[in-house]
Order: sequence, then structure tokens, then C-alpha cells
Amino acid sequence: MSEWFIYQGIGQPDPARIDALPQPPPWRKFDAPTVDYDIPELDSVTHRRLGERTVPLPVQDPDALELVNAALYLRRPLLVTGEPGVGKSTLAHSVAYELGLGRVLEWPVVSRSELRDGLYTYDAIGRLQDAQLPGEAAAQDIGRYIKLGPLGTALLAADKPRVLLIDELDKSDIDLPNDLLNVLEEGRFAIPELERIADRTPEVRVLTDDGRRVTVTGGQVRCRAFPFVVMTSNREREFPAALLRRCIPLDLKAPRDGRLAALVQAHFGQGSYDANHDLVERFTQAGADGALRPTDQLLNAIFLAQHAAREAGQRREEISELLMQPLDRGPR
Repeated sequence: MSEWFIYQGIGQPDPARIDALPQPPPWRKFDAPTVDYDIPELDSVTHRRLGERTVPLPVQDPDALELVNAALYLRRPLLVTGEPGVGKSTLAHSVAYELGLGRVLEWPVVSRSELRDGLYTYDAIGRLQDAQLPGEAAAQDIGRYIKLGPLGTALLAADKPRVLLIDELDKSDIDLPNDLLNVLEEGRFAIPELERIADRTPEVRVLTDDGRRVTVTGGQVRCRAFPFVVMTSNREREFPAALLRRCIPLDLKAPRDGRLAALVQAHFGQGSYDANHDLVERFTQAGADGALRPTDQLLNAIFLAQHAAREAGQRREEISELLMQPLDRGPR
């Protein structure tokens, strides 16, 4: 294990390691005043993804570990590609778990997603309706109707980086990757609804994606510690060169050997890898033959086979075969 690694991929929490992260390069240094709010602890989503017993190794290749740490050192987004089910999203949760960076902020991208969806929402209709109610004065507080999205919350000026997962960016429309460029480069964004009233109300309390309230000053959100951003892609489309040059690329391979053993034991307990070696071998052989089988197919097969074996052991192989059918990779 290289000494310079902040994230080591060992599956054990060591929050003190983030304190060893050196200052960013001058061109990636952000100095916004710290926002006073408590970052929530890891939630059940992370434990569900990683497993309750032992956190599996999300990356095993030393080159992959170097790229994850390069993204941390350089304060650059990590663009993770790979087949479905290889653990791209899990990587973000593993970094948050190991480095004690709190709840992972998740932005699942769909074809209709726009940059503003990730930054903030403004409920203008709700405010208008409240203003028409007799004796309703709360509508004057615009902060009640603004909520920062996962990207907007990640860019708040915290002393430690938040972990942001922008999941399946390749599902977005053609504009979103380009729209992200300025925000990821500058580490800040404006909320026009608050900028317009900044001379009268310079400080406004708004809701975050964590469900907490923070103060936005001057209608702008600016970061201090640039978030650790994981953008995932199933390679369904190409990204513009301008985005690619701002990212650290990581092509994550399917889990095998030690990483696959750790994954199985994380979800099914000690000794489960050896007890289900026949299913693991079938899964591994399919990958070697070029068949696409996401890892969750193996976990599903083991779970169901364990329960079926209690009453009908002879059905174990048939059940696993039904669940581990190869998927169509689609056009490439």
C-alpha cells in the first residue's frame, strides 16, 4: 500500500486519513468562508450497498487506487466507467465510509435531468399560493421555498469534502455534461432568486439535500473543500472532450478473486464464499467467456439458493442458472 494513499480501499473506517490530504494545487484552491451546519452521518443506503458485516474492497487494481487518490489530491471529479453491476456507485459509498465523510449525496441522472435539478429547486407556485392565504406572512421568507439539490449541497463551504455521486451521467440529454463544466471548474453557482434581493436581504436560510438549513450569503453558494465527485457511466454515450479533460478517468473492472470473495462475505457472512464456491465459479467462468452478468445476479442466486437448499437441495443449480442468465451487452 502506497504511503501517499488517502483512500486505501481496505474496507475499514479511518476518518483521520482525510486530515492528511495536502492543500490543493493553486488552480483548484477555494476559500469560501465555512458554512455552519452539521454533516449527517452515513445512512442506511451506504450500509446496504457495502454490506453490514465487512465492507468489500471496491477496487483491487493498484492503478485504480492511484486514480481514486489522484482525484482526491487534485480536487477533480472521478469519471467511473464499466459494465453494469461492477460497483461504480458503490465506490462513492466506500470512500465516504472509509474516510468518514458523512452521508453520500446522490443525484441519479435521467434523460430529463437538467443542471438546475442538481443545484437547487425553487417552489414559486407554492410561494404564490401561500401569499394568497389570509394573514399568511410566511411567503415573504423566500428561503422556505428554496432547496439545494445534491450538487448544490456538495458545494457548500464545508471544511471537509462531501462525497457526491452523479449516477449514470450517460443517460442525460446532450446538454447536461457541458452545463456541468463551469460549476465543476469554479466550485460555485448563483441562485438568481436570491441575488435579486441580496441588497435588501443578503442572508437567506435555505433547505439542503440533507434536510438541514444553511445560510446562503449574497445569493451565491461557494465551496471551500471541493467535493469528491464520482460520475458513473455505463458507456452508453461519449462525453465532450471539455468534460473529459476536467475528470480523472477510471475504468472499473468486474470483481474477481479477493474482491469477489470480500463482496460475498460482506453480505452473507464469514465462510459464505467457500460455501457457495460452485456458484461463484459459474459466475466467474461466464465472465471469462465474455458473458455479461452483473454482480447482483450472483448475490441474488446465492441468497435464493441458500433458502432453496434448506428444503430442496437438488434445485440449487437450477435456480442459480435461472437467475444468472447472461445479459445482452447491446451495441458498442
